[in-house]
Amino acid sequence: MFTKFNSKYRTIFVDPQMPRVEISEKVNVILSPSLYWVKKLSLPIKYLRDVKKILPSIFEDVLPEGNYNYSAYKSGEEFFVFAYEDKLILDTLAQKGINASNIANVYFAQSEFEELEGALKVNETQNMYLKDEILILVPNTFVNESKPLDADTVSLSGHTISLAQFGHIVDTKSLYKIAGVFIVLIVLLGVEWFVTAQKINEIEELKSALFEKEGAKSTMFENNAILKKQKAIYEKQTKLRDGVSLVLSAKLAKNETLKEVSLKNKSFVAEFSTLSPATTAAIEKDFKASGLSYKISKQNESWRVEVSL
Repeated sequence: MFTKFNSKYRTIFVDPQMPRVEISEKVNVILSPSLYWVKKLSLPIKYLRDVKKILPSIFEDVLPEGNYNYSAYKSGEEFFVFAYEDKLILDTLAQKGINASNIANVYFAQSEFEELEGALKVNETQNMYLKDEILILVPNTFVNESKPLDADTVSLSGHTISLAQFGHIVDTKSLYKIAGVFIVLIVLLGVEWFVTAQKINEIEELKSALFEKEGAKSTMFENNAILKKQKAIYEKQTKLRDGVSLVLSAKLAKNETLKEVSLKNKSFVAEFSTLSPATTAAIEKDFKASGLSYKISKQNESWRVEVSL
């Protein structure tokens, strides 16, 4: 009934109840009907590519919970459509001693025995035969006579499928969601890069304006000297601002006064009179917390704080 297919690979029929085999070379694999779901359909659709778009919806009310891939081929005016779990098939192959790296091609038994006459013995308890053009498994007691199955005599079709070795880890919807997250992250990073680039340009423009104001020099050494000078001025102004802020924010009683504020050389001086111990302690605490370099002196009723700039 079958003509041996001229192939450089052996062909093995794989069923969950088959004994374990030791495979060290590449082989073609025909999957038992117990490893996939199949339907034969007459659809008002002309092209196979259009059928493949609706495969998930065809099986949505039939399949148990799982992560499925789908396949289809056209035979005459009808379509044979399939649903299968990569993980289930790969696990079965591994249990039977067939490593994924040794698989040349994978076929469904439906496509390879579509002209089967009578029944073929699949394992010790089951046979398979065609019923209404669908290949099914039945108990041995349902069949009066069956022939042994020799996969190497099967003339293989062109209806192969691909097994995704990692596809079962995350389902397709989750992959789309993850891809969406990555796209959003890429967009955000792109926006951040653009904003950062703009800020760098602004800094460069400010630096150029500063050099121009100060009289840009011809060497980097001279320009760095200008920057150092401006930095020193900025730090001095910052210390002065912080010192004045602390002095003006000091909480004084009615009889306590700020007599004088002055700027002398490289220091800022504030002089108070008739301060209570509690007030002087509070002011000194604020100066300690500020990190400013300062010193305190007292003469009669005067209390002075001097901040180094």
